[in-house]
Parts: sequence; structure tokens; C-alpha cells
Amino acid sequence: MNGTDSSRGTSAAVAVAIVGTFLIVAALVGVMRRHTQAPAVDAVRIAERAKALAELREAEAVALSTPAWIDQGKGLVRLPITHAMELVLRGWENPATARSNLIARVEKATAAPPKAPEKPSEFE
Repeated sequence: MNGTDSSRGTSAAVAVAIVGTFLIVAALVGVMRRHTQAPAVDAVRIAERAKALAELREAEAVALSTPAWIDQGKGLVRLPITHAMELVLRGWENPATARSNLIARVEKATAAPPKAPEKPSEFE
């Protein structure tokens, strides 16, 4: 029976050594993964895009809520939506007059700029 007890003890020791080796390797893999993990590829780009989106939304909020000149020469003005709606309602009390004013404003806003002077010939 001594041979059987010693072989059981030996096989138990080998089993414990194998399990211990696997646990050590698993722990080393975990440590290496933690120390060698690279940051996300697009982490910087994500931050840039979030910042740009916040700036864009802020600029849009200012543009929607404050009046400003778009083209002072043509008389184009940016108005808050509520104020523009009030002006439209007041202007369309007489539809015929409002339509003629609208057509005149569109023609003024989309008028082609004057033709550039022709370059004189080098022989003149």
C-alpha cells in the first residue's frame, strides 16, 4: 500500500503544481494586459469632436437668438425666429402688397453684382 499512497501523493503534488502554474500564468497575463493596454485609438479625436460640437451649438444658439446684419448693402438681416414671425404676420395683413414687397426683396437680395471692368489690352 505504500506504493499506492506515494503515487497518490505524487499525483496530488503534480496536480497542485499544474494548477499553481496556471494561476501564476493567469496572474501574469492580467498584469501585462493592465500595464500594456493602449488608449483608445480615437480618444483624442472624440474629445476634439465633442468640443467642436459644443462650440457649434453655442454659435447656433447665439445666431438664433440675436439679430445681426448678414449683408448691410443688400439690407439682409438675421432676426430671431419669433420676431421674424411677428413681422411676417404684420406684413401679410394685405396679401397683394406683401407679395409685391416679397418679390422686390427677393430680386434685391439675389441681384447679380455689376460686371467687372474688362482688363485693358497690354498694347493700349
